[in-house]
Amino acid sequence: MIDLSRLGPHAPLYLLIAGVVAILFLARRVPVFGRVLSFAMTVGAVVVVALLFAERAQFDPMFARMAQRFQIGGQQVVGKEMRVPMASDGHFWVRVKLGAIERRMLVDSGATVTAISADTAAAAGIEPNDSLMPVVMQTANGNVAAQTATVPVLRIGNVVARDLPVVVSPAFGDMNVVGMNFLSRLKSWRVEEGVLILTPHHPQETT
Repeated sequence: MIDLSRLGPHAPLYLLIAGVVAILFLARRVPVFGRVLSFAMTVGAVVVVALLFAERAQFDPMFARMAQRFQIGGQQVVGKEMRVPMASDGHFWVRVKLGAIERRMLVDSGATVTAISADTAAAAGIEPNDSLMPVVMQTANGNVAAQTATVPVLRIGNVVARDLPVVVSPAFGDMNVVGMNFLSRLKSWRVEEGVLILTPHHPQETT
């Protein structure tokens, strides 16, 4: 009997290598086993690639667009509901269309009003309202001054909000947040097993 303790701390690695060699040898001797192994390895590779895309899409816009095209690891419409899986950071992120542009936004039920950055507002052609006194917003980084504005059409999958009040500030950096004034317009919203489920009163066709 082989004394595994003599192999030292690398014993599991040596056993893994030996197992792979044995499987490859068996695959060459038994054609049927080889085909099964090839299929299993292909499926495994597809799963790994899908997981990598889903993870990378949270941080890279190019991967996000590719993940959206292949419906990997992102939001999707199921029946009349919009389903958004929780991201690895513990938050819910959605792809939002503001007019002709699309932005990745954080869903925050603790935020009273939907907030967008000054860059996002400019790109979407959203003009802040003229006001002598700015709105003071409480954020994690302290109080910031913001201007009010109105988004003509905000779309998340099959959910559409029209004439939605928002606040705009360069102090938000590149952060955009979907707040309670959007969620309160829904028929219902809830979280089940790590999935945010949005149910609109009147589901729209996805574009």
